[in-house]
Amino acid sequence: MNQTRNKQALDRLRSYLKNNNFALNDRLPPERTLAEELGVTRSTLRNALDVIEGEGQVWRQVGRGTFIGARAVINLSEVQYLSSITRPDEISDARSIIEPELARLAALNSDSRDLRELRHCNRRCRSARDWQLFEAWDNRFHYAIAVATKNKLLITVFETLNAVRRSPVWKTARETVGPPKDYPTTDQHDAIYEALKARDPDGAADAMRAHLGSVRNRLIRATETEDGKSKTKSRNKRD
Repeated sequence: MNQTRNKQALDRLRSYLKNNNFALNDRLPPERTLAEELGVTRSTLRNALDVIEGEGQVWRQVGRGTFIGARAVINLSEVQYLSSITRPDEISDARSIIEPELARLAALNSDSRDLRELRHCNRRCRSARDWQLFEAWDNRFHYAIAVATKNKLLITVFETLNAVRRSPVWKTARETVGPPKDYPTTDQHDAIYEALKARDPDGAADAMRAHLGSVRNRLIRATETEDGKSKTKSRNKRD
């Protein structure tokens, strides 16, 4: 019975998040209000929140509430400021400089727990049927690499970069409900994982660099498509 109620609460919470256009770091209603709105008990709601927090979809802080996205490590106003002055290509450049070196160090310092986490994250990426869930697990995969470096300063640098990267300021529109079956990210994640597992620092850095290059190319194509649609709408209005 408890398992059924927990699943019901989780399903309702997922639908609630999907049907509301929350931005990164938006605060959810208080637990009592949200439980009443979803028609579930507060205990089953907490269990559901535990699950989606583990997926990186929300973060919670005692006394403050529950927020959309992964846990922020710097002041939210600073994230918003950095997002407002940073172009998508600048974020891509920063990732291309930082993340391959994180992968290189992770290949030297990772342990069996790190590798299990990476494999688990990529499996969940592969099975995701919508973009929100896919991006949550993709984010967790990259965070797990930073954690595997065992360097607290580098982890904080990554978290700051990631908070800006996930800002809605530079998100592009998706043309599908979820990742297509031939979406290349999971295979690229596999290549990074295998290099880490083999303790191959150069291979890990190269695999991460290739992955980020692919991400950048998709971003450029998506941006060009959106620009083309905007120009077409503008011409149609003038006509």
